[in-house]
Amino acid sequence: MENIENRLTKLALKGDQRAFAEIVELYKDKIYHLAYRMLNNRHEAEDVVQETFLRVYKNLDRYDQNQKFSTWIYRIGTNLCIDRLRKRKPTYSLDAEMNDQEGMDGYSMIPSDNRTPESETLISETQQIIYDAIESLPAKYKSVMVLRYLQDLSLQEISDVLGMPVTTIKTRVHRGREFLRKKLEPKL
Repeated sequence: MENIENRLTKLALKGDQRAFAEIVELYKDKIYHLAYRMLNNRHEAEDVVQETFLRVYKNLDRYDQNQKFSTWIYRIGTNLCIDRLRKRKPTYSLDAEMNDQEGMDGYSMIPSDNRTPESETLISETQQIIYDAIESLPAKYKSVMVLRYLQDLSLQEISDVLGMPVTTIKTRVHRGREFLRKKLEPKL
């Protein structure tokens, strides 16, 4: 994957539009998934995807080829999500935008490689409780937990994405898990 990214990045830097389109194809679903999990809003997630690729395009010449491209693009997407979370009013209801269609919640619309159309509509009550608990995390823990457990990034990768020491990431993962444990104990 890294060789493909390096090749595409070099071509895109030279102005190859097809190479940039391939970069978009490689990452659009991953960035959408990340943004949706952090923002819990389909429209905002779509906006973050567009804004992420706009920034990637504008700043491609600033990309440091010594770091992983995925780390760089996740950093851009995560920072955009964090900015949006910070701008929200504390009383903003995250559940308000979930029911676009009758009988469907926002989680059933998340694209995933392993889901069938049937399983997308049958998200279990336990998963819903866990998603709601993650949704209630403060932004600084939520971003770390989403990257760690929903995007499967290593602590080092999260450190690179967020530009924080690994020790801070470990602390936030630990505190995020404690927060979730306390939130979930009475419900599960």
